Amino acid sequence: MINRRKTKKIKIKNLCIGGDAPIVVQSMTNTPTKDVQKTLEQINRLEQAGCELVRLGIPDMESAMAVGDIVRGTSLPICADIHFGVRPAYECLRQGVHKLRINPGNIENKDEVKRLAEMAGEQGVPIRIGVNAGSLDKGLLKKYGKPTPDALAESAEREIALLEEVGFRDILISVKASSVPLCVESYRLISKKYDYPLHIGITEAGLLMEGTIRSSIGLGILLYEGIGDTLRVSLTDDPVREVEVAWEILKSLEIRKRGAVLHSCPTCARCEIDLISLAKKVGEEIKQIPYPISVAVMGCVVNGPGEARDKDVGIAGGKGKGVIFRYGERIRTVPEEEMFSSLMMEINLVLTEKGFISKDGNPTPR
Repeated sequence: MINRRKTKKIKIKNLCIGGDAPIVVQSMTNTPTKDVQKTLEQINRLEQAGCELVRLGIPDMESAMAVGDIVRGTSLPICADIHFGVRPAYECLRQGVHKLRINPGNIENKDEVKRLAEMAGEQGVPIRIGVNAGSLDKGLLKKYGKPTPDALAESAEREIALLEEVGFRDILISVKASSVPLCVESYRLISKKYDYPLHIGITEAGLLMEGTIRSSIGLGILLYEGIGDTLRVSLTDDPVREVEVAWEILKSLEIRKRGAVLHSCPTCARCEIDLISLAKKVGEEIKQIPYPISVAVMGCVVNGPGEARDKDVGIAGGKGKGVIFRYGERIRTVPEEEMFSSLMMEINLVLTEKGFISKDGNPTPR
């Protein structure tokens, strides 16, 4: 049982982060923000994948001035990512952005930071203090010699003090690094000092496979320890992949449910069907299912029947055939060439019985 750390609840548009709110999945667009149409198209794809908050890069004033059209073009909360100077941040606030992210290592003028906090406070816009090991303040690097958990935590603490000085407390914190151990220790440290909600992530995690592994290990450790109120998986890939991986992490820890979950065995010499092809085909098909359902595709009779019986629907292979299970009950045996179609039919029956789809196959109103 995971016991989440108690944090302050922050509201971002109609979304709550922290407190007893569900852990929020977010991502970041990689389209030019000033290209409103392309950015909105990507945001729509992210929303369909399960993204709940979207961050936009704001490299210049032209991008900041496009934020209003983007905000009006989607129902998702929008966060503006600010790095150098606060003028673009002021413009984003005027354009109706729902959240700001500022990088303490890149905005040195303390008075500007305080003025920005005052303006954000007047509009009810939260600020995430986004510390990154790759852009730490030069003074901190000189003090600590290199990025360390204490250095990242001190960077966040200094910025928190500036915001609190003007009475601003709608704060979220992140202390990211590409090193998993450094990142985990930094979050552990900052989580002991503040009750502000934490945005967790392994930054610059890499390509799809490497980034998924690093993110799953780092975020998995933190989430299992109850640390984290919202997360982004950073991948050098389509941002939709970030959302998919984030949901798989949350589902693996049984923190949140979304969509179908496939359980399939790794195959071995006992397997007497083409399990890999079957599992891939089933996996692609059920990826489109937005409802929580567990499916097992197993290759032999050793663990297959037990695993299949433990899921909503499953199949356990034998010599050129497979046994279909539904809710732990053995339904029938089918030849190998009918395993996919028979399994999909049982999945549809389960979705109907659970009330997710009607008997004609259409989604039911929820």
